[in-house]
Amino acid sequence: MRHVVSRSTRPRSWTVRAGEAAAAIGVAFLLLVFALQVARGDLDWVQAQLSLYLHGPYGLLLRSAYCVLAAAMALLAWALQHALQPASRSGTVLGLFWASALGLSAVAVGDSWLPGTAPALAPMVHLLAAQTAFLCAIAALLLQSWYFRRDTAWRARHPAAFALALLAFAVLAWHVGVHDAPRGLSQKAAIVLIVAWLVWVGAGVARPQAAGAARRRGSRDNAGDTQPEEA
Repeated sequence: MRHVVSRSTRPRSWTVRAGEAAAAIGVAFLLLVFALQVARGDLDWVQAQLSLYLHGPYGLLLRSAYCVLAAAMALLAWALQHALQPASRSGTVLGLFWASALGLSAVAVGDSWLPGTAPALAPMVHLLAAQTAFLCAIAALLLQSWYFRRDTAWRARHPAAFALALLAFAVLAWHVGVHDAPRGLSQKAAIVLIVAWLVWVGAGVARPQAAGAARRRGSRDNAGDTQPEEA
């Protein structure tokens, strides 16, 4: 009798491309944020939150980058649902990532036209959208990092992923709970950590060779991952 690895464990080419795209977009976004700290000399990078950079010089560029990052987050979340073993997949995580992406897009789109057309409504929309993006992203990072331990290929990544997610949560909690914290620095640090997680995971999805090798090793000890084929 011969055994073959189940089709559900084989890497799919589109998930590889999705991981590569998400990692590249995340890196580009971080480089843009760092560049804006230098280019926007009119803003105090320690006190000015990133939302202030959405207006004025390079504001349209950053708003566009928000939308592209949101699309990359949604795509990466969908790719993870196909790249991971069934035990590590979660519809809740997928929904949280998509809700975060929607919130991030709403921040960018709302800040493009609401301040001029509905100035009284703009702050409330921005606040609700930003809170949705942050809270859903943090929850998704924590849950997906925890579920990584159920996947043969990602089990070794679970401690680092969960630690990074916890650090992002701690920084965001510091930003929200400590009013004396430097508002810009604390918020941007949370954003950098969240995007860094997306880059790291995207790079992992883009390298299915290592994942496939780990799964093949695990499949020898897990009958549920293999199916018999008649000789």
